[in-house]
Amino acid sequence: MDIALLIKSLAALSGALGLLILLYLYFFHAKKTKKKGVLKKHLHVREAKPDFNTLLEVIKDKKATTSELREAVDLLLKYYGKIPKKLGLRAHPEFEKYSELILRICHHPNVTKDIILKLDKELHRRNPEYALELDDSLTKGLDTRGF
Repeated sequence: MDIALLIKSLAALSGALGLLILLYLYFFHAKKTKKKGVLKKHLHVREAKPDFNTLLEVIKDKKATTSELREAVDLLLKYYGKIPKKLGLRAHPEFEKYSELILRICHHPNVTKDIILKLDKELHRRNPEYALELDDSLTKGLDTRGF
């Protein structure tokens, strides 16, 4: 009698364990597919000219993938590649946004050297009067990476 009770108890426990494993796998898979959709969503900006701050938010997001970063940099260069002229010897106040952009992109964990080089070369080519300031921002950004 004790053996029959023991066998029934083991069967019930193994059934409950199997049910828990199935529930875990179901919710784990649903959560994983949900996250993929969220990451892809915030880079698909409007077909019109995207906002500079919207693109900067993509770069600030530590979970952004390399392809999302590349797309954001391409859009930034396409629509915002030209920094306003200097005010005499001082940099235009808008330059602070570009300085932050360079610092953020350099510090991002998923950025590649190609993205950094493309951004740096294009900004230098389009804004030669800001060469020293761009170099300073790039140096500060690369120093934050902590090789």
